[in-house]
Amino acid sequence: MAKCDQCGNDYDKAFQVNLGNETYTFDSFECAIQKLAPACPHCGVRIIGHGVEQGDIIYCCAHCAEQEGADALTDRAP
Repeated sequence: MAKCDQCGNDYDKAFQVNLGNETYTFDSFECAIQKLAPACPHCGVRIIGHGVEQGDIIYCCAHCAEQEGADALTDRAP
């Protein structure tokens, strides 16, 4: 069995995620999100969607970005 990198559970249905040069093993999407998804710097929620960005900072939504003083928001859509 494979051991989850987030919670340590040994699970026969574990899966791996490759991110950059790192490979992680998880027993659930919940653990993968907790370990890999960025947290909004304003409210702390894990960002599992696109979010909005200014520079290198990712926010969960425009409201949180504005609360942090962001004024030049972009998203990943072309």
